[in-house]
Amino acid sequence: MKPITVEDMRALEANSDYFGVSYGELMENAGRKAAESIIALFKRCNVLVVCGTGNNGGDGFVTARFLREAGYGVLIVLLGRVGQVKEGPALANIEIVRGMGIPVVESILPEEVPKEAFDGCDLIVDAVLGTGFQGTPREPARTAIRYMNQSPAPRVSLDVPSGLDAHTGECAECVDADLVITFYAPKKGLDRYKVEVVDIGIPKKAFTHIGPGSMVGLRSRGDFVEKGGGGRLLIIGGGPYTGAPAMAAMAAYRAGAEIVTVAAPKRAADIIASFSPDLIVRPLSDEDFLVEKDVPMLKELISRHHAVVIGMGLGREPETLAAAGRIIPLCERAVIDADVLQTEIPLSGIVTPNVHEFNRLSGETLGPKDTAAAEKVRKFSAQNKVVTLWKGSPAVVSDGNEVKINSTGNPGMAVGGTGDVLAGITGAFYCRNDAFKAACAAAFISGAAGDMAFEDKGYGLVATDVIHWLPYAVKRYRHA
Repeated sequence: MKPITVEDMRALEANSDYFGVSYGELMENAGRKAAESIIALFKRCNVLVVCGTGNNGGDGFVTARFLREAGYGVLIVLLGRVGQVKEGPALANIEIVRGMGIPVVESILPEEVPKEAFDGCDLIVDAVLGTGFQGTPREPARTAIRYMNQSPAPRVSLDVPSGLDAHTGECAECVDADLVITFYAPKKGLDRYKVEVVDIGIPKKAFTHIGPGSMVGLRSRGDFVEKGGGGRLLIIGGGPYTGAPAMAAMAAYRAGAEIVTVAAPKRAADIIASFSPDLIVRPLSDEDFLVEKDVPMLKELISRHHAVVIGMGLGREPETLAAAGRIIPLCERAVIDADVLQTEIPLSGIVTPNVHEFNRLSGETLGPKDTAAAEKVRKFSAQNKVVTLWKGSPAVVSDGNEVKINSTGNPGMAVGGTGDVLAGITGAFYCRNDAFKAACAAAFISGAAGDMAFEDKGYGLVATDVIHWLPYAVKRYRHA
C-alpha cells in the first residue's frame, strides 16, 4: 500500500469530521482497533501506555481503556500534566481513563519519567509523538523514548514510532518498535518496521467530496514574510462589462492574495478603479476592448505576477479573442473563465466553465445536475491537460485523474457575478498552490461563503455578499 502524506491524512480527517464521523469518533475507532490488534497478539499482561499530550496520546488513552476492559493491567505514563492535554477528544479520554481508575503518572521533567515502570512491564504501547512531529524529540519525550528502547518488553507504536518524522520519513531518535499499528494507510518511513494497517472508519464522502480538507496545507498570505509573497494576481477582464473583473479582484483579496492588478480597457479601467482604493488598475490601449496591441504590455505584467485570471467581462469581439489566444500561452498559471472559454482559444491551467460553456468546449450535452458530469469532466480534463472546475450543481473538479464533487453552495448563489467571485478566489489560491488543490479549495470556500451569505440574506443575496462573507469562511476553515 502506498504511504499517505501527513497533509493528505489531515485532509481526510478534516473531511471525515465535516461529513459526520468526528475527530472523537476517529480517535475512538483508532484506539479500539489498536487494542483489538494487541489483544490478538499478546496474552493478558501488564501494559505500560506512554502518552504525549496531543492526539497521538489521545489514541493511547482510548487503547488503554479497551485493554483495561479486556482484563489487562494498565499503567499510563503521561509526558506532561493533565491540564496540558489537547482540548477535545484527547482531553475527554484522559478524564475517562482517570474515572476508570487507571493510574496516570504525570512526568513533565526527564527525572520524573519512571524508569522502573519501563523495566517492569510486559508490553509497551507508544503513543507519544504522532504524525505532526518534526525534528528532534525534546524532553521528556527523549528520555521516554530511550527508556522504551532500553526496556526488554515488546514495543507497539500507534500510527508512527515516536520520533519518526512522517513528513520526511527520517528519524533522528525514535522508538525501535516491534510493531506499528498505523491508521488508514502507512506513513512515510514505516517501511523499516513491521506494520499493521487498521481501518478507522473514514466515510466514503471524505474521499469523493470536497470538504474542509481542501484547505489543509493551503498556502496563503499568512505563510509568507516578504511583501508580495502571499501571491500576486493579475486579472485581465472588463470592456463591455465592468463589474465582473472588479468582483473577481475583490474576491481574490478577500481570499488571501496580497497584490491584485486589474488590466482592463480604458473606459472599464476608470470605472473599476472607482470601486475600491484597494484595486490596482492598469488601463489597456483601447477604450472598450482588449486588442492585440496590448499583448506586449500584458506580457510584461504577466512576468511580475504569480498567476493570471482572464476572461470575465471581456466580450467576444474577434480581435479580443485573438489577443486572448496569444496571451494565455504566456501564462505559467492561468485561470480561464467566461468570455474566453471558446473552442479557438488554447486551454491551460484551470478552466472554470459553467454548464453551457462546458458543453460548447466539450461537445457534450450536460445539464446542471447531470449524474454523468463527474466522468465527463474527468475525460475533458484528461484530453485537454487542464484542471476543470465545472460550475454545475454540485460543482465538479477534476485534473483528468482525480474527481471531486463540491459539498457547499446553495440555489441562492444562482445570481450574476458569483462565477466571477469564484474565478478570483481560484486565482488567489493558484498563486501559491497547485492547480487541483487551488480549484478544490476555491469551490469549497466560495460555496461556504455563499452558504453564510444565504443564511444572512436568503434569496436576496448578491455576489458582493459572497465577497463579504469570504474572509469569515476562510478563517473558519483555513486551519481545519
